[in-house]
Amino acid sequence: MKEEYRIYEEKMRKTIESLQGDFGSVRAGRANAQVLDKIRVEYYGVPTPINQIGGITSPDSRTLVIQPWDKAALKLIEKALNESDLGIHPQNDGSSIRLSFPQLTEERRKELTYEEQLQYQIELLKRELVKKEAEVLRLKKRNERKGGDARKR
Repeated sequence: MKEEYRIYEEKMRKTIESLQGDFGSVRAGRANAQVLDKIRVEYYGVPTPINQIGGITSPDSRTLVIQPWDKAALKLIEKALNESDLGIHPQNDGSSIRLSFPQLTEERRKELTYEEQLQYQIELLKRELVKKEAEVLRLKKRNERKGGDARKR
């Protein structure tokens, strides 16, 4: 019985890991500071998250502004953003970096749809697991009743 649960746990774990990775970097046409979480800047020889080097603000729904606390890190942040797979070109104004997020394209909408399908798969796995668990409990109770009846005789 526990072996059956392990199969479902493994399927759910893999799907959830995939979703978490995808959702963490979702670009839905809106500025979201979480898209920067995976990007590391070589700051004094140490890979450092951008949010530990400067402040990240969103002045409007499609723009992120990064203001480093150390102005020397400005070029390093810009380099890390250019080398990332973010697909957005940073604009350096000498004191901060602006990231402008474009509107959703048809291709991006399809990617988001795929992510929604993964979420649906998790729901299906949960339902299947609940059904299996209910079946196991039902069989267990039935076997206990049969065993109890045999002992009474």
